[in-house]
Amino acid sequence: MKIDRVELYSAAVVLSIVLLLSGCSKKVAKVTPPPPPSPAAPTATLAANPSMIQQGQSTTLTWTTTNASQIKITGRGTVSASGSQTVTPSASTTYTLQAEGAGGSQEASARVTVNPAAAKAMSTGPTEAELFARNVHDVYFDFNKADVRQDQVPNAQNSAQFLTQHPDLRVVIEGHCDDRGSEEYNLALGASRANSLKDQLTRNGVPASQVTTVSYGKEKPFCSDQDEQCWQQNRRDHFALQQ
Repeated sequence: MKIDRVELYSAAVVLSIVLLLSGCSKKVAKVTPPPPPSPAAPTATLAANPSMIQQGQSTTLTWTTTNASQIKITGRGTVSASGSQTVTPSASTTYTLQAEGAGGSQEASARVTVNPAAAKAMSTGPTEAELFARNVHDVYFDFNKADVRQDQVPNAQNSAQFLTQHPDLRVVIEGHCDDRGSEEYNLALGASRANSLKDQLTRNGVPASQVTTVSYGKEKPFCSDQDEQCWQQNRRDHFALQQ
């Protein structure tokens, strides 16, 4: 029995249509994208150096944080992501840093122990130089900036208040920088920082004749390590009594 070519062709077409329809009926598996990564949790460190002082002495709080959008220290208010501040607690104090960000919050604490000052024989009270050391504190600056930072304005205002109450004291504002950049550039930057703080004092009532300025640039660093924590300590205006 012979099969007609037309029949063979028709059978082939039908088979092709069946295969095509069966292929189209297959479902493609949906690919579910992975969930986005969770925000990184904040980190925080806080240290006091020295951690034990005599009453009337100062210590320096130094801190670092990461992945935080809001950082506060008890008694000091909102602060930058990392930095240092000089404090003179009248009694033993625990300073707590609270760092908050999209990934949560983190705390760090530093305890400063204050020992009572030894009684002075025939003492009639602290000298003006001792009061100056307690009440007039350094002011810190951001990298490559000469404007007094907002978190440093209270330090400047407290210093201005003390100086207006002691008009016989003459002070020198020393402008300092970290060691990055040329000597000429840092001398100019240190002068700008010293003059910026002097302007802040005069706006708060301190006579301009009571304050002089000098720039040391990067000549007299307070810290010699090559890291941001150290550089922040060197970017400061330092107060000194004029001899």
